[in-house]
Amino acid sequence: MNTIPFEVQAPAYVERVHESFARQGAMQTLGARLGLVAPGAVDIELDWAVGLTQQHGFLHAGMVATALDSACGYAGLTLMAEDAAVLTIEFKINLLAPARGERFRMEGRVLKPGRTITVCEGRAFALDGSQEKLVATMGCTLMAVTGRENIRH
Repeated sequence: MNTIPFEVQAPAYVERVHESFARQGAMQTLGARLGLVAPGAVDIELDWAVGLTQQHGFLHAGMVATALDSACGYAGLTLMAEDAAVLTIEFKINLLAPARGERFRMEGRVLKPGRTITVCEGRAFALDGSQEKLVATMGCTLMAVTGRENIRH
């Protein structure tokens, strides 16, 4: 991943991410919680629950994509200007293995921040006891949005 430290534009980025995450109904529906919040990096964690599964008992691909999208979006937000909000404008997900586990960690990492466009990478891990398995990856493109009253960080 990135070995060059990212430049933080909003000193209160941790609080901003937590406040925004708390307003996200989708993350509440998943029972998701924030893990790591650092410049250019956010982890979202969630437990397996029957209401999040597909017909074989695996975490549904839509749930994986939703949590990965949010992890990438919040990773991008950590580096955006104080007056910016974030919206995803594109993502591609690769489902590598069934999402079978007791809990899951979705990692969002900024590859290249920008004033308007930010590119991120996401990775989803299934955790079962001490075992950890990569189950999906995501490429995600974000847009910094400013000056719109109905869109806030």
